[in-house]
Amino acid sequence: MKKAVILLSGGLDSTTCLAIAKEQGFIPCALSFDYGQRNNYELESAKKLVSVYQVKDHKVIQIDLRTFGSSALTDNIDVPKDTELESNKIPITYVPARNTIFLSFALAWAETLNAYDIFIGVNALDYSGYPDCRPEYIKSFQDMANLATKTGVENEQQLIIHTPLIHLTKAEIIQKGIALGIDYSLTHSCYDPSATGQPCGHCDSCQLRLNGFLEADYKDPLKYQD
Repeated sequence: MKKAVILLSGGLDSTTCLAIAKEQGFIPCALSFDYGQRNNYELESAKKLVSVYQVKDHKVIQIDLRTFGSSALTDNIDVPKDTELESNKIPITYVPARNTIFLSFALAWAETLNAYDIFIGVNALDYSGYPDCRPEYIKSFQDMANLATKTGVENEQQLIIHTPLIHLTKAEIIQKGIALGIDYSLTHSCYDPSATGQPCGHCDSCQLRLNGFLEADYKDPLKYQD
């Protein structure tokens, strides 16, 4: 069994990636980030999930992207509610270079683990317009990773960044996860939850999640504020 680094936020998509990696026979090494996001409920979900999935190696990296701000997730900016999800504009919830930063940490850890596989739950269909969720971005980072690491230069085996959800709708992701036995009540997706962690139901992430469950013909197990 080979080790794989799984970027695990505690959200619906990254949890599905974790389950897929395990199904494919990988030993998951989960990597989460406390990056100055406006709440830690998603991170608490990640910690619960590694226990449920018996992930023995889970690292939580602390970095403070509030230093740069410019995002509703790391700055004193209101989270947009009830927006048009089909808009071509990159939303204010985009955190500058976040996936590049996260993948760089994952790459460094993978090298020390002698692992050649990284899983990330990016999606190019039902996503909120983030440029670092596109297939061309992932391919470019993978090419760079194999050029810029000792592992990539000295070994015949190349590092692969797995994106098993990238061409799936949110409904298809949920159906896949349910088939794998995921308890989605353990996950958290909301950008702007209540003080007790209850999701708002109106931010982009909540809307995508709720629409996905509706189209998948399953009930979302989370309890929303409305």
